[in-house]
Amino acid sequence: MTIAVAGGGASGLMAAIRAAEKPGRQVLLLERQARVGRKLAATGNGRCNLTNINISAERYHGSTDFILPALQKTDADGAIKLFESLGLLCAVEEDGRVYPYTDQANSVVDVLRFAAVGRGVSVRCGCEVLAARRSENGFELETSTGAVTADKLIIACGGAAGARLGGGMSGYRLLEKLGHSCTELRPALVQLKTEGGETRALKGVRAEAQLNIFAGGRQIAEKRGEVQFTDYGVSGPAVFDISRDALSEKGTEIVLDLLCRHSEDEISGMLLRRAKEWPELSFENAFAGMLHSRIGVMAVKRCGLPPAGRLGDMTDGDAARLAASAKHLKLKVTGSMGFDAAQVTAGGIRTDEFDPYTMESRICPGLYAAGEVLDVDGDCGGFNLHWAWASGLAAGDSV
Repeated sequence: MTIAVAGGGASGLMAAIRAAEKPGRQVLLLERQARVGRKLAATGNGRCNLTNINISAERYHGSTDFILPALQKTDADGAIKLFESLGLLCAVEEDGRVYPYTDQANSVVDVLRFAAVGRGVSVRCGCEVLAARRSENGFELETSTGAVTADKLIIACGGAAGARLGGGMSGYRLLEKLGHSCTELRPALVQLKTEGGETRALKGVRAEAQLNIFAGGRQIAEKRGEVQFTDYGVSGPAVFDISRDALSEKGTEIVLDLLCRHSEDEISGMLLRRAKEWPELSFENAFAGMLHSRIGVMAVKRCGLPPAGRLGDMTDGDAARLAASAKHLKLKVTGSMGFDAAQVTAGGIRTDEFDPYTMESRICPGLYAAGEVLDVDGDCGGFNLHWAWASGLAAGDSV
């Protein structure tokens, strides 16, 4: 039996490795780029956050009913043991993120590549699948290097995110031509643009914050974590996690609580005590020791207070407004940095058209899909790569 796998990324490599472990299977891995795992080698800032010990269906967006079987079959412990069986040592960090012990993403790519070749997978790089059609005996593929026939076909071409590293629309197009349908696609785990350029003065500043997303006056998402200010808006892990929701509707607004461990009354009281003890201190230093100096100055300016003014002149009302300013920094979302900057794609091929246990198409027998091309995306922290492994293994097992 000949099995063709379109896509040499995380899910495609894993599917090919597992499929090749079964006797009588000839596996052909087709990758359009010059080498396999290029996007994988760049993940996690080159460290490759390959899974998370806190894996659960709640950390994903899409149908929980569809996601759950693959996660139950391959949990975090199972993924770690699998990689260790391939020769990769893993390290678990305090927040549950799992990285290769070498701290290098290339280590993950190497062990997967060695495992594929060692199991007899025929790897063809620089070979893009341009079209696929169902034939009487399986599938006929048109590729950039010639025709390929296969009994079974696994589509693991990835999503639209990260075009410079191999992301694109090919997987969606191939599956749509074979009868499947696709939801709306949008960037996820991506930096957000905000209105007014107010964040330019804070470029490079990092802060812990509570983020609340509002649309039409109602709260639609929340997250606590690190925020990084940029010249175009906001970035950082917490922003990545809520970017999916922030881009789900037009006119959304982020409200940042930059002193989320304390109430407004507590902050106001601290400011009044400071004014009493150091009346000659300027307003621009009002938040010294509480906030980054540039955030503190912004909070003062937003209240209409003079940065050079004396704290001794601060009224109870001024202190209350300052506290509110630091705990309710409103930023209107105008967009994102797009698919090129996004880590993953929200949306994809509809999951109800596939069997959640086997990843086989309900529409086209012998066709399978895995990874980001499906309408599944996870939170930041190793969850998306875990889905690639879990879905790739499910497809490879089933085929």
